[in-house]
Amino acid sequence: MSKEDQIIPRSQDFNEWYNTLVLRADLADYGPVRGTMIVKPYGWSLWENIQSALDKRFKATGIENAAFPMLIPMSFLEKEAHHIEGFAPELAVVTHGGGKELTEPVAIRPTSETIIGHSYAKWIQSHRDLPILINLWNSVVRWELHTKLFLRTLEFYWQEGHTAHATEAEAWERTKIMLDIYANFAINEAAIPVIPGEKTESEKFAGAERTLTIEAMMGDGKALQSGTSHYLGQNFAKAFDIKYLDVDNIQQFCHTTSWGLSTRFIGAIIMTHGDDKGLILPPRLAPIQTVIVPIFKTEDEKSIVMTEVDKVKKELSDSGFRVKVDSRDNLTAGYKFNDWEMRGVPTRIEIGPRDVKNNSAAVARRDIPGKEGKEIVTRAALVERVKSLLNEVQNNLLVKATKFRDDNTLTVNSYDEFKSAVEKGFAKVWWAGDGKDEAKIKEETKATVRCIPFNQPGGNGTCFYTGKPADKIAIFARSY
Repeated sequence: MSKEDQIIPRSQDFNEWYNTLVLRADLADYGPVRGTMIVKPYGWSLWENIQSALDKRFKATGIENAAFPMLIPMSFLEKEAHHIEGFAPELAVVTHGGGKELTEPVAIRPTSETIIGHSYAKWIQSHRDLPILINLWNSVVRWELHTKLFLRTLEFYWQEGHTAHATEAEAWERTKIMLDIYANFAINEAAIPVIPGEKTESEKFAGAERTLTIEAMMGDGKALQSGTSHYLGQNFAKAFDIKYLDVDNIQQFCHTTSWGLSTRFIGAIIMTHGDDKGLILPPRLAPIQTVIVPIFKTEDEKSIVMTEVDKVKKELSDSGFRVKVDSRDNLTAGYKFNDWEMRGVPTRIEIGPRDVKNNSAAVARRDIPGKEGKEIVTRAALVERVKSLLNEVQNNLLVKATKFRDDNTLTVNSYDEFKSAVEKGFAKVWWAGDGKDEAKIKEETKATVRCIPFNQPGGNGTCFYTGKPADKIAIFARSY
């Protein structure tokens, strides 16, 4: 790889490292409208693997997929006051269609609670119609002023789930179930050690009673909200008249939930695991789990090597691995190695004439650079070794990310300690403040309450900011 193709080190400029990496790794490109994103095939394949991992988890709990229109009447959005207040600055509104001015402007969906509420009001009559458990795979539009590929774009892809229940207890249980699914996915598929918890009153979703979240630490110490689940109470039910007759034939309002995880999670994977050579993708989500690089100089060598490469590819593919053969003949082997390292492929197999003769292959793992991460494997053991290596890489990424998070999470007892802590990572504090305190802290430090973690130490302490008695720990950080 030429000097011009190299990316700037993470430690030198994390923001520029990220932007360059997204483009060089062929994940995405900028769209023609400011703030929009083109997701390229490699990036979309990663998203498809994320979709698949989540979708099977959703369906295992009774969720069904559906599709709703992207155009929402403005009157729908205005029915829930907190909701429209929260999204008004980001709305994209259509006023003309077919060459004529519309009698009522329509918004391009920023989220679907309102159109879902309108539909549920028609579909639900009796307690026998409940619960309704629906998920959508779609895109939404939020007119952001400051954008960044995958992390914050005008249009982004996600799943948004919407459920309706007879009781508060059922709806709250579903809210927790979905956050558990997100946490399980993040940890076990993406190797990202997220912190599950609850948002404070000032940080919760517009229109929700309670918001649960998974928060992840990126490679620069900042936090990324990686998935959220909301208990909406009866707010949308009352706004849209979602009622049912209970077992006693008494009309009741439903309790509803919504929950979502978006393509910003791709940004989380990049910033959690990537290094100065490029992406490092967790094997369970990687579009390509192993790449085979043939090495030869003459046509005779090519014939011998490619015959062996084809056999290896078939064996690996038949064993269920996602495999790519790099057969480009206009590039050196060294360039190919660097190229696939940039793209984050977890393992690489090198096969040359000598390997064919020795009945072996060289195997390299992406998470350990250089000679330390490379080994010679016999052909007979190759498939099993690739399988075990992929598991080792998956586990190692989680261990490394967890250690990084823990090493950069400081327990602080004073505001001065706090200011220093959020410069490089998370601050863990006793907390008894309110929304005004949060706003003041954000103004002075750019840090916000990421969550009140579910995992609490118990006991009591003194709030680092107000000096009041506190019975809960909070995580503060600067964020994306």
